[in-house]
Amino acid sequence: MIFGKLRILHSHGRQAIPDLSRVELAERFRGRPELTLTDDMSQVEQAAAICPMGAISVSPFTLDLGRCLFCGECARCAQHNIRFTNDYRMGATRREDLVVRPGQTAVPFFEGAVRADIRRMFSRSLQLREVSAGGDASIEMELGATGNVNFDFGRFGVRFTASPRHADGLVLTGPVTSNMAEALEICYDSIPTPKLLVVCGSEACSGGLFAESRAVDRSFFERHTVDLWLPGAPTHPMTFIEAVTRLRGKASSER
Repeated sequence: MIFGKLRILHSHGRQAIPDLSRVELAERFRGRPELTLTDDMSQVEQAAAICPMGAISVSPFTLDLGRCLFCGECARCAQHNIRFTNDYRMGATRREDLVVRPGQTAVPFFEGAVRADIRRMFSRSLQLREVSAGGDASIEMELGATGNVNFDFGRFGVRFTASPRHADGLVLTGPVTSNMAEALEICYDSIPTPKLLVVCGSEACSGGLFAESRAVDRSFFERHTVDLWLPGAPTHPMTFIEAVTRLRGKASSER
């Protein structure tokens, strides 16, 4: 019986991607946008008007990834000014760096904002507790995919744990609803120090479509410093993997 199972495993071959740093996503994937200034910005004005998130500013011309839903409507409306690339490398250590400007070819990852204790303590092993504070489960599923047979992020020491007391940091998803605010605070306080805080998804970064809702309480961000901001609706597994890898200062390829 065991030999039959071994034969099946052997027939499957090695499914994990050996070097996650060299992953390229399909051209259809909407990742980091590129902005271009033109003499006629009327289409950008139209794109800004239809954006439900208010992510686009005309003067100055910017696009806030922390608000963006990556629906692509703005790119269809202003084809000469906005183009979504398939670049998933969008993690930032500062919230302001999620604001994309014309001519920008990468989302800045400011190394100076990375605390020294993160790389000293968590470069070999990192246990994370994920809290969905009113999320829709889309990002939660993508985070779960980081541990599947293809990405297998766990082989590089990064895993999710059920208990905050066993965790090194917290991954926050969702806009933070009022009925989750206290539970989120309790969970964060239960994680031993030093700890890190990762904010994952447009809803968590800005409140998303629910930012102005009375059911949302984002006072959590007034009391705690975020170590990593990850945009996306939902956030792609490679966006999470690449940013966490850079935060840890650790390679994501097998030696």
